[in-house]
Amino acid sequence: MSTLDFMLERNKDFAVHQAARGTLMPSLPRALPNVKAIIIGCADMRVDPAYVLGIQPGEAVVMRNIGGRITPGLLEQLGLLGRIGEVAGEIPGNGGEFNIVVLQHTDCGITRLAGEPAMLTHYFQIEEGELKAKAVTDPRAAVAAAVALLRAIPVFPEGWLISGLVYDVATGLAEIVVPPARIRAVAHEPIGIES
Repeated sequence: MSTLDFMLERNKDFAVHQAARGTLMPSLPRALPNVKAIIIGCADMRVDPAYVLGIQPGEAVVMRNIGGRITPGLLEQLGLLGRIGEVAGEIPGNGGEFNIVVLQHTDCGITRLAGEPAMLTHYFQIEEGELKAKAVTDPRAAVAAAVALLRAIPVFPEGWLISGLVYDVATGLAEIVVPPARIRAVAHEPIGIES
């Protein structure tokens, strides 16, 4: 049996159990109101954010790339997701709490590219002088930098929550590095003083 055959057998088992529980994914427009988070994580097969955080189908959009990093490609995907929500008539997070979670991990393969600045600058589409700010060898500093970058993007609704986690591949635990907080402070109108 090939690897693909083995995965397809697992899929048949999955489909039987999900259909029996009535949890197969609904159509896209019906699924969007159920989305409560966007999780940005690493492509490392040891660190599937859905598995690590117990995410069930319909609960979150999970986006993965090398290092779980904020790249121009990831930002483009976030923009497309927002547009899909607009076209479907649903904006994720309307009518409830919505979270963006950046999840990176220890022993990440991207650390092995620290000596390859040309490759990393191309991946991040930045100049070599900006590479240090990406904290390629330090997942905690990288998570903090990623959260700060996302907070600076004005298109996200100010009421959304954002947080940053680092998953320890040795212990299986996720540590909060950046506690959940509003993506931006909610602007309040100044209170007038009556004369």
